[in-house]
Amino acid sequence: MSLPIFIKERRKLLNLTQQDLAEKAGVGLRFVRDLEQGKSTLRMDKVNQVLNLFGQELGPVPQIRK
Repeated sequence: MSLPIFIKERRKLLNLTQQDLAEKAGVGLRFVRDLEQGKSTLRMDKVNQVLNLFGQELGPVPQIRK
């Protein structure tokens, strides 16, 4: 599962708006929108702030070769 899909599904599961998620994570609304849209240049520390709300953090994963 991709990161944007994970974030959006978890947010909706908890009945949070993007604004709610931004406030709880201590990031801006624009950041949450960019994250859910799959922007490729995001600060890892801020991504982890959001993921921490779901008991997760960024980490290395094997590449999927096409």
